[in-house]
Amino acid sequence: MAEWSGFYPCTCIAVDAQAYGGNNDRRQSEIQHDLPRILSRAARGTGLDRSQWHIQPKGDEELAVRPMDGTEPRLVDDFMRHLVSELREYNGLRIPAARMRLRAAIHHGPVELADNGFAGTTVVTTSRLLSSRHLYDALRANADADLALLLSDDVYRSTVAGGHTTLSTADFRCVTVREKECEAAAWLRVPGHDAHSPCTRGAATAQPQPPAREEAGGPAMRHEYRGDQISVNNFTAPVDLRGGVVGFGSAGG
Repeated sequence: MAEWSGFYPCTCIAVDAQAYGGNNDRRQSEIQHDLPRILSRAARGTGLDRSQWHIQPKGDEELAVRPMDGTEPRLVDDFMRHLVSELREYNGLRIPAARMRLRAAIHHGPVELADNGFAGTTVVTTSRLLSSRHLYDALRANADADLALLLSDDVYRSTVAGGHTTLSTADFRCVTVREKECEAAAWLRVPGHDAHSPCTRGAATAQPQPPAREEAGGPAMRHEYRGDQISVNNFTAPVDLRGGVVGFGSAGG
């Protein structure tokens, strides 16, 4: 296993099984047994040695930290491709309710091996990416997807945008992650699906309405008009319009 002292440039790979808490005891135990084996097979298929990674397991979640050594594009590209393949094979043998679906996040920066795990904002940011609603929304919107991935802006620009993978920039959509103290740009990918599709984007956010103006006599009244509720009348004699609403326009609109 790789060792280092102080803060050293590292890549953090975090994964979490979706909807783990909704499973019964036996299924939770099975997920904890199967998850690291799926990840190890994906690494072997990529030619990477997970025995050299520092791994912090947490039930249905895992954080892996490895010193940066120039193979980062393979983590973003080959490792994730093999992971999707492993999940597809695993889930193909199970009923829909027993599928394993993963959220994943990759970030890199200085990390220190600490007394109780890892220290550094790089690790914290990775955790915030993994908890982002964008990953939850992507899996919810694409029911047949086995994986949703977020890359930090640094990882995306140094691997995908830099042309060091077989992935296209069109495979990703830029999102803003706001989790606790973290606010950062990240790049969403749902392998096998269009990250730009309306369903992956989730429900459109309603536009806020301007507040009603306060008048001297109290809050102003607000009126909303619908075309199918408007009557048009032509008056040829005096009428009493007290309490009515009148609009003026030409015959041509």
